[in-house]
Amino acid sequence: MGPANLALPADGSRFIADYLIETPLDPAQVAEVMAGEQSCGTFVRVEGETDQLRERARAVVTGIDVLESVDEPSLPNAWQQRQKIAGPYHRARVRIAFPVENVGPNLPTLAATVAGNLFDLGEVTGLRLLDVALPAAYRRQFDMPKHGIAGTRRLTGVGDAPLLGTIIKPNVGLSADETAALVGRLCEAGVDFIKDDEVCANPGHAPLEQRVRAVMRRVRDYQDKSGCRVMVAFNITDELDAMRRHAELVEREGGSCVMVGMNWCGFSAVQSLRRSTPLALHGHRNGFGMMSREPLLGMSFAAYQSMWRLAGVDHLHVHGLNGKFSEFNDEVIESARACLAPMAGDDAVMPVFSNGQWAGTVRPTFDAIGSSDVIFLSGGGILAHPDGAAAGVASLRQAWAAARAGIALDEYAKDAPELRRAIAFYGAKLK
Repeated sequence: MGPANLALPADGSRFIADYLIETPLDPAQVAEVMAGEQSCGTFVRVEGETDQLRERARAVVTGIDVLESVDEPSLPNAWQQRQKIAGPYHRARVRIAFPVENVGPNLPTLAATVAGNLFDLGEVTGLRLLDVALPAAYRRQFDMPKHGIAGTRRLTGVGDAPLLGTIIKPNVGLSADETAALVGRLCEAGVDFIKDDEVCANPGHAPLEQRVRAVMRRVRDYQDKSGCRVMVAFNITDELDAMRRHAELVEREGGSCVMVGMNWCGFSAVQSLRRSTPLALHGHRNGFGMMSREPLLGMSFAAYQSMWRLAGVDHLHVHGLNGKFSEFNDEVIESARACLAPMAGDDAVMPVFSNGQWAGTVRPTFDAIGSSDVIFLSGGGILAHPDGAAAGVASLRQAWAAARAGIALDEYAKDAPELRRAIAFYGAKLK
């Protein structure tokens, strides 16, 4: 479902949330219930809810687009059963404007306002948050990315090309020294970026402190020899105090980036981490599927990323085209475009493409977003290349060069042996 026109009031007094709802009731009536529930109202007018207060604090419905109707509800609903309410079930797109003063620069409360109890309303058999639009001045009251796209490029020394990287594999099981040895080989292979897997944070077989020290020795040695600054995103996902300690360790060891599993740490922890570290924050969205895969429940990535950007992350995962996960390509493309779209000035974040990516997915990625401002992660596409990891990295660089020059992949591969081998190897496996 494409973006709606979320026209903000000129005075910056309200922010807008865009929803898809399903209900057996009149969608206009339900929209008013939503607006009241998430501002100053409840199911009946209460003492103290004066006209003046409502004028100042009540959310208002700014748009309703009635869509199709269906015979069966998307989700069960005990309230409707008790009321003996049946279908048909009407779907509609609803836009609601909330007063900025109701929330202030409070990210958890902003999330509770645009989402929160709305998902539990008895009037709906489906509700999905599609997008959130904030006035620029209000957005700037929250945390901005400390590095974003330009800063990430400065930290790595990569100019206008995509950052090509990979993930530590095996996911878990390697000791600290084994991990460091792999990182050393990957640096020699020519990657710009290396990250931990989301399930490897501080395991007993490779404690994070040992791993950071061992890995950064290899990274520093490679930088001294080559002048190249490889960015490593260490997974420091944990409780807040531990994450702060881990980030300080990475900083002391000369690192430039840490990774956080955002959904499991929460807005407040990531905000606090952002304010306590100068490192780039690599936002991993694992778990987002439980919020997004049901079309009439949860939220779209457009809404999700707009809130996480307020926590100050610099990179956000968007999955990848033709990858191994469930998302359709158009969803991945919309996610990447959302990350690259400014909310208030220069606050875009770098989309991170990963899962099942190789040289053959480069061209559709570049054609879809028209930008090289990406982190392009390839695990098997680098580490499984038949001629080794260096050839895997070379094949990706060649694929990006072909895409940016508008040259067909097969044509470019005639003079690029690493790319030619990648097409033969991975292409055959995908058939």
